[in-house]
Amino acid sequence: MATYAIGDLQGCLKPLKHLLAVVNFNPLHDKLWLTGDLINRGPESLETLRFVYKMRDSIVTVLGNHDLHLLAVAAGVRQASSSDTLDEILHAPDKDTLLEWLRQQPLLHHDPNLQYSMVHAGIPPQWSLKKAKKKAKEVECVLQSDLCEMFLLTMYGNKPSGWKKNLDDVDRWRVITNYFTRMRFCTAKGRLELTCSAGIHHAPKGYAPWFEYLDRKTYSDRIIFGHWAALEGQAYSENVFALDTGYVWGNSMTMMRLEDQKRFSVSADEINSN
Repeated sequence: MATYAIGDLQGCLKPLKHLLAVVNFNPLHDKLWLTGDLINRGPESLETLRFVYKMRDSIVTVLGNHDLHLLAVAAGVRQASSSDTLDEILHAPDKDTLLEWLRQQPLLHHDPNLQYSMVHAGIPPQWSLKKAKKKAKEVECVLQSDLCEMFLLTMYGNKPSGWKKNLDDVDRWRVITNYFTRMRFCTAKGRLELTCSAGIHHAPKGYAPWFEYLDRKTYSDRIIFGHWAALEGQAYSENVFALDTGYVWGNSMTMMRLEDQKRFSVSADEINSN
C-alpha cells in the first residue's frame, strides 16, 4: 500500500492516468491525494471530474479556487470567464451528482498516521495546524449548509487582507477561503498580497511566501500544497512540498509518494507526442 499526492489537475486527465500507470496504482490498496483545482483551463474538465468521482473511495482531495469557482458558476451567482472550460460539466446529465460530491470536500486534510497535511494554497504563518483545521471546518460547514449559495456569492474579493477576530461572518469566510485557496505571498502576521503570482524571487516589497517565515506556527508540520505553478515544484523550505508544476501551462505534472517523498513527473511534451 502506498499514498501518492499530485499537483493541480486543472482538467488534464491524460497525464494523471500516465502517472498512475507509472507507479502501478491500485485503487484497492493505494491512496491518491489531490491538491485541488481538479478542473478548469484544461481540455478534459468533465472527464477528469468523473474519473476522480469514480475513484472517490481511493482519493482524498481538498478544494481549490477553481473548484469553488465551478460551484459558484453552477449556482448561478457568478459568470463564467472566457478562459473557463466548465461548459461540459455544467451541461452534463450527472452534473448534480458530481457537484454535490465536490461541495462535500474539505479545505484542509490532515493524516495523523502519515503526519502530512494538505491544502490547496497554504496555511498562514500565524495559525497553528490545530487552528487551521478549526477555521477550515468553519467554512466547510457553511459550504455544506443552506448558506452555501450566499457563501459562494460573497467569497470573491481581496479584502479584508488578513485575519481579525472581530470580522463579521462573510468577511471571516472570505479571508479563510483566501488563505487556503489563493494565498502565495503574505506578511508574518498573515496580511495577504493576492495580485502577484510570480516566483519566490519576485515577492512584493514587505511580503514573502507564506512558508518562508521561520517562526510560522506550522514550521514543524509537513504540508503538501499546489496552486503556485511558478514555484516549479520547489519551495526550498523544510517540511513543505509544492506539487503544482504547471502542466496546464505546458510544463509538467508531478506526483509524490508520501512514504519516501520520491517524485514522479511527466511533461506536456511527452504526453502530446504519444
